[in-house]
Amino acid sequence: MTSTSSQIAPAFMKNPAPAISPPTGIGDHKPANQAVLDWVHEVELLTQPENIFWCDGSERENDFLISESLKQEVLIKLNQKKAPRSYLHRSNPNDVARVEQFTFICTPTKADAGPTNNWSEPAETYSKLQASLKGAMRGRTMFVVPYIMGPPDSSLTKIGFEITDSKYVVLSMRIMTRMGEIAVKRLGSDPKAEWNRGVHSLLDVNPERRFICHFPQDNAIISVGSGYGGNVLLSKKCLALRIGSYLARKQGWLAEHMLILGVESPEGKKHYVAAAFPSACGKTNFAMLIPPKHFAGWKVTTVGDDIAWMQIRDGRLWAVNPENGYFGVVPGTSYKSNPNAMKSIERDTLYTNVALTDDSDVWWEGKNGPPPKHAIDWRGNDWTPESKEKAAHPNSRFATPMRNNPVLDSHVEDGGGVPISAIIFGGRRSNTMPLVFQAFDWEHGTYVGSTMASETTAAATGAVGQVRRDPMAMLPFCGYNIGDYFRHWLETGKRLTNPPLIFHVNWFRKSADGKFLWPGFGDNMRVLEWIIDRCEERVGANESAIGHIPRMQDLDLDELSGVTPNQMRELLNVNAEEWQKEISDHAKFFESLGGVVPDELEKQRKNLAGRFKS
Repeated sequence: MTSTSSQIAPAFMKNPAPAISPPTGIGDHKPANQAVLDWVHEVELLTQPENIFWCDGSERENDFLISESLKQEVLIKLNQKKAPRSYLHRSNPNDVARVEQFTFICTPTKADAGPTNNWSEPAETYSKLQASLKGAMRGRTMFVVPYIMGPPDSSLTKIGFEITDSKYVVLSMRIMTRMGEIAVKRLGSDPKAEWNRGVHSLLDVNPERRFICHFPQDNAIISVGSGYGGNVLLSKKCLALRIGSYLARKQGWLAEHMLILGVESPEGKKHYVAAAFPSACGKTNFAMLIPPKHFAGWKVTTVGDDIAWMQIRDGRLWAVNPENGYFGVVPGTSYKSNPNAMKSIERDTLYTNVALTDDSDVWWEGKNGPPPKHAIDWRGNDWTPESKEKAAHPNSRFATPMRNNPVLDSHVEDGGGVPISAIIFGGRRSNTMPLVFQAFDWEHGTYVGSTMASETTAAATGAVGQVRRDPMAMLPFCGYNIGDYFRHWLETGKRLTNPPLIFHVNWFRKSADGKFLWPGFGDNMRVLEWIIDRCEERVGANESAIGHIPRMQDLDLDELSGVTPNQMRELLNVNAEEWQKEISDHAKFFESLGGVVPDELEKQRKNLAGRFKS
C-alpha cells in the first residue's frame, strides 16, 4: 500500500503561521473606535507582525483566507461532493485539548480567584506574557477579529476583539461568533464602551510556553502557545464563561455552561430547558434530541448546545445562546446517536483532528458504516482497522454554523431570550445517581448543582474515568471565587418569583456487569417529558431523601425496548450505602474549598445526611 502521508505533511511540522498578502479591499476595514486602534497599535509594537489584517467577516474575505490556508496546508480540502465547503485541520499532537493546568485567573488577590482556579498575579503575568509575545509575530500576519457574543439586539450581548496570528482561529471565529462589521457597528466610537481585549499567538506551539490567562478586572484575555480551539477561540470558554461569569455576577445575571432546548407538546404548549453537563457528556446530543416514534407530535428544538446567558425579567429567567455555531466532539457522533448533528456537519464545517479517507472524506470512530480499509489518521500517518492507534483523536472536533441545524429554534435570535422552565444538572456516573430526580426548591437545587460530579473524559488533559466534582459543570470555567459563585446563585434565587424547577439526570448508570442500564439518546425524551410534566404539575413522584423521584408509572415507558422492570427499578433506586459515601465526598469537597462555601449549602448537606438517618 502506498503511503499518502508524505503528500499532506501536517502544518504543525512547518512554520505554523506564515504571513499572507491580501489583495486590495480585503483586510483593511479598521473600526472608528480610537481605543481599539490604540490597543491594536500597542500589540503591533510588541509582536512586530509583517502586516495587519482587519477582518470584516465577508464572504470574499473568507474565500481568500481558505485559499491561503490550503496553500499553506493549514487546511486540507475535503471531497466537495461529500462535504461541500468543508475542510480538515490538524493540530500539533501536543495540543489537542483544553489545558486546565495552564489556565489562569489573574485577579488582584488569590482569594478573588478562589480555590478552584489557578491564580497568577496580574502585573507579574502581564510581564511574563509580554516577554513571550515580544517579536512573536515576526514574519506573520496579525489578524484583528471583531465579534459579538449574543443576538445583535440583546442587552446581554458582549463585544470582543481577538488579535491572533492563526488563520484557523479566524476561520473558526467566523463560524462560532457573529464576526466582522456587525461588531464594529455595535461598538461604535464611544471610548468608554465595554469590550473584551483578546490576544492570541501560536508562538512555537510549545507546551512549556502555553498559557491561557484571564484578567477579569481588565476584561482581557491572553493566550499563547496553543492552536487548539478551546484554548484559542477566545470568544468561547474564555469570554463567554470565565470573563462572562465574572461580569454576570457584577452585573446581576448568569453565565452558565448550559445547553438550551425547546420542547413543544402535540398540543402546541412549549417550554424551554437549560441543562449543565460537563464536556463530552452528551450536551450536543441532548440539545438536538429527536423524540422516538412513540412521541409523535412532540418537537425538540435547539437554542444552544453549550453556553447560556440568563437574565431576570418578570420574576423568571430568560436565556440567550451567545454563540453562532457549534464546536462539538466528533467521535461517537452518528446518524444513530445524533442525526441532527450529522445533518448540521454535512457542509460548511471545519473539522479538527479527524481521519482523512482515500477519497478525501472524513472518518472517526463511531461514524456510520464500516471503517475505511485505509485512511490518514489525525497525526498524518497511515491507518488501517488493524492499527493500534485511533484514527480520530478522542477529542477531535467539528465547528459548524448553527444555521445548519435542521431543528434550530425559531427564537434563537430573540434579544430578550427564551423563558426557562427547568434547569437540569447531570454528569457521567456509573452508580449512585438515579436516572432523574427533582430538587425540593432553588436552594436545594443549588446544592445539587454545587456537588454534581462526573467521570472525566478526553475533553480535557489528564486521567480519564475518574470521578471529579464539577459544580454546575463550571469547575474549569468559573472566572472568580467558586464560593462567591455559589452565593450569586443563591442570591439569584431570592430575586426570582417564578424560578425554574431544578433536576438532576444520569444517563450513564451501569449494572453490576458494567453495561449501561439506560439506552439514552432519543429515549431521554421519556425523562424530559416527566420534567415538563412536573413543571406543569400534572404528574406525580415519590419523595426521597435526595429529592422527588418518578415512580415507574410516572414515566412513559411504552415501546421502550431493552430495559426490564428490574433495570428500571435499579435506575430509579437510591442506595443508602452509596449515598452515605456520596455525602461524605460532598463534605470532603466542601472542605477542600477552604471555607468559601456558603452556610446555606453546608446546611443543605447536613439536612441531606439527616434525611438518610430519619
